[in-house]
Amino acid sequence: MDNQAIRRYLPWLVALALFMENLNTTILNTAVPAIAHSLNVTPLSLKAVVSSYVLSLAVGIPVSGWMADRFGTRRVFGSAVAIFTFSCLLCAMASSVPMLVAARILQGIGAAMMLPVGRLAIVRTFPKSELLAAMNFVIIPALIGPLLGPTIGGLIVHWLPWQFIFLVNVPIGIIALWMIVRHMPDYRSEHASRLDVIGLVLFGSGIALLSWILEIFGEHYLDATSLGVLFVLSLSLLAAYAWHARHHLTPLLQLGLFRIRTFRVAVAGGFLTRFGLGGMPFLLPLLYQIGLGLPAWQAGLLMMPSAAAAMFMKVISIRVLRTFGYRKVLIVNTVMIGLTISLYATVNDGTAIGWIVAISLAQGFFNSLQFSSMNSMAYADVAAEQASMASTIASSLQQLSVSFGLAFASILAGWYLGDLPQSDRVAITGALHHAFLTLGGLTILSSLSFWSLKKHDGDNVSRGAVDT
Repeated sequence: MDNQAIRRYLPWLVALALFMENLNTTILNTAVPAIAHSLNVTPLSLKAVVSSYVLSLAVGIPVSGWMADRFGTRRVFGSAVAIFTFSCLLCAMASSVPMLVAARILQGIGAAMMLPVGRLAIVRTFPKSELLAAMNFVIIPALIGPLLGPTIGGLIVHWLPWQFIFLVNVPIGIIALWMIVRHMPDYRSEHASRLDVIGLVLFGSGIALLSWILEIFGEHYLDATSLGVLFVLSLSLLAAYAWHARHHLTPLLQLGLFRIRTFRVAVAGGFLTRFGLGGMPFLLPLLYQIGLGLPAWQAGLLMMPSAAAAMFMKVISIRVLRTFGYRKVLIVNTVMIGLTISLYATVNDGTAIGWIVAISLAQGFFNSLQFSSMNSMAYADVAAEQASMASTIASSLQQLSVSFGLAFASILAGWYLGDLPQSDRVAITGALHHAFLTLGGLTILSSLSFWSLKKHDGDNVSRGAVDT
């Protein structure tokens, strides 16, 4: 397989798979009422369709690194894309809620393998001097997918049967499979260890339970006592895994990687930053649809300037990091993200569209730089043989941070709304404004996590960085 061709097409391939995954996670929400009507159920009963995907994703990600080492990146990545694409067909063919849930579980399993294994292939293919540019390219779909999802979903539901919500990914998956056969490298470990089954049970059950709790929080399915008991149980399982990992020769996740400063700050500090950003996909549609009274597809259009700004940042981010270094960029940029989140508190039904677009552009600009910086710096000091483990850990915490962010944003909005009627548009808008200010303030505080970086951390990635 031609190495130059691999380096040319691999970022496109991984970006394509990542776009499928991110589009899938956001496009479904707009179709819930239509699906519920078609299946003759209430929209609330479709909660399992969302939570089943999240749970299988949470359980599948931790084992993805081991599978890539054992069976090779090409086989695992290709199988993941094939499973994901086939499950999209099954979702479209579902005639009942149980069938749809089963298909979504299969879809989550495929998605769980795509991001970590794709990221691993990027890290092993490109030298550190080209890693930033490659990561830069791949991260764009992660920003575009969630922005296009509500708009595409709204248009499909308006003009076409709801099944097209899932079918839209099928041709993309077929193209990705064709590219995998031609351009996907096959990396594997020469000495793959045995699967840490005990670790998988402890971590998988702990992370799945925690993800489920965050997914249903505020839905009143369980009383506060039951939620508290399950929350403590999930943390106990994760603590038991941490103890197990310290005494196991080849644990499922090697927590010793957190001794590497650049990895620790990028992943742990990035978790705190993503925590604030994770609530925006929940709060912004509410602000636009309730605060401004816009239909779903117009609300989706207002989120699209972020995608344009993210693509522009791709062009200049290498130069920015090369000039200022990771430490300065991450500290200042995190503060700027917090400020842009807070600016949404100025938006109401009398706000000029130009001001909303300006805030959206700023958010996309700073978010893109943040993700490019954190994702590339995480591998600055990670050895090649540790790349699969680093990718697995980073992906697991990234998924968890999104769940935390969504749950926390929901709690904030509900807490600020208090006992006021949910039909009161002014009250809801005010509650959302307070939620934006709180998330913005917490995001600014999370910039403190990047102060522990040293001046030249990540220079092997940024100083010699070149475009791929």
